[in-house]
Amino acid sequence: METVFFSVPVSKLEPVVKKWFNEVLTDLISKNTEPTERPEQLLTVQEAAQLLNLTVPTMYSKVSKRELPVMKRGKRLYFSSTELMEYIKKGRKKSNAEIEQEAEKYLSNNKKGLKL
Repeated sequence: METVFFSVPVSKLEPVVKKWFNEVLTDLISKNTEPTERPEQLLTVQEAAQLLNLTVPTMYSKVSKRELPVMKRGKRLYFSSTELMEYIKKGRKKSNAEIEQEAEKYLSNNKKGLKL
């Protein structure tokens, strides 16, 4: 690889470096300002039923029992996609390892009545 040196006065080099620096900053700012999260999406009864893999009558039944988070505007029902995903996650069952870990934590914190 050959090394090349050339003599350029700083006054000529400065605008080129500033322009390059501004371009890099502009690119970085434009990449960082892109939305990282999707805006909350409102779903109709049919769309929510499809998301949850339920029938529409089942959706209405769950809404009347207040099992699902819902918003009502006039005669229409709307569901938040993020709230429905949280609803699904709440139904998650713990693994045996998680249950054992919680039991050990509970026992280690509550040794009041235990005499060793």
